[in-house]
Amino acid sequence: MPLLTIETSCDETAAAVIDRSGKVLGQALATQETLHQRFTGVVPEIASRAHVERILPVIDAALTEAAVDPRRLTAIAVAHTPGLAGSLLVGVVAAKTLAVAWQVPLVAINHLHAHLYACQLSAAPRSVYPGIGLVVSGGHTSLYHCSGPLDLKYLGGTIDDAAGEAFDKVAAMLRLGFPGGPAVSRLAATGDPTAFAFPRAMIHDANFDFSFSGLKTAVRYAIAGPGKVDFDSLQISPTTKADVCASFEAAVIDCLVSKSTRAVRSHGVDQLCVGGGVAANPRLRERLAEAAAEQRFTLTIAPPELCTDNAVMGAIGWEKIARGEFAALDLDVQPGLQRGF
Repeated sequence: MPLLTIETSCDETAAAVIDRSGKVLGQALATQETLHQRFTGVVPEIASRAHVERILPVIDAALTEAAVDPRRLTAIAVAHTPGLAGSLLVGVVAAKTLAVAWQVPLVAINHLHAHLYACQLSAAPRSVYPGIGLVVSGGHTSLYHCSGPLDLKYLGGTIDDAAGEAFDKVAAMLRLGFPGGPAVSRLAATGDPTAFAFPRAMIHDANFDFSFSGLKTAVRYAIAGPGKVDFDSLQISPTTKADVCASFEAAVIDCLVSKSTRAVRSHGVDQLCVGGGVAANPRLRERLAEAAAEQRFTLTIAPPELCTDNAVMGAIGWEKIARGEFAALDLDVQPGLQRGF
């Protein structure tokens, strides 16, 4: 019988019913974009309260579409790390409660590892392992050496802002709305990526860490100069906005492509898989494809619908079931954990 998966790590309430082959029998997702738009970013308290309101209807919708008796589920898999504490807690409490009520086992999922497993779902039956995994999203920018879907070694990640967070903050400065990533990407397509010489922090460092805080600050100085400024009253021409977006996007992509491809070379593998919300960026996908062709490695990027937070990638729970790795009912959330399993 199929697996029920639950995802509430940030601001998307999602559930899916998936069989052992990876086929999605039913799924549902409730987004919170309109709730957070006025704040130009996710507000944790608002996100967790919205999850409370939506979690049971979303689960019910996924089960109804799948036409599955919940008491015959193989297990319930839930993301418990990393993410916003309150958001994760809603999903974990719901999963534990339903596991008790329906008398089915519980499986704990690492949200970042699940993002990479979305690549496996799209590549099947070909395996994306072993290889290098890049998770690039609003909250995370992390590189892993992936021996298997559950055997990942953390290589490095952002030491400050995640790439997606930087996109959102630049969009806020330019008053492009929330979420900022798609808006910046659309405008960047019409701009000159060489118009501004933005920094590529740590791009030549020997490690696999990233830093985007300085880049965000450079954008701020480019459009507003030093000192206090009211961005709502700042007048920026459409051409300048497009050039800023294109130059900023190019700087982020240069860092992501450089570190990821170097990780592939240095670890003796010939595969790179990429997941997370920023992986939907068209220019990033193009640059990675160019690098893969030039350096002769196999690239797998999650399909756009599986880049943003979703419950389908929770199919990684089947891998844990196969290894007998079930969670106890005292399962707790681990909000800040990026390296753990």
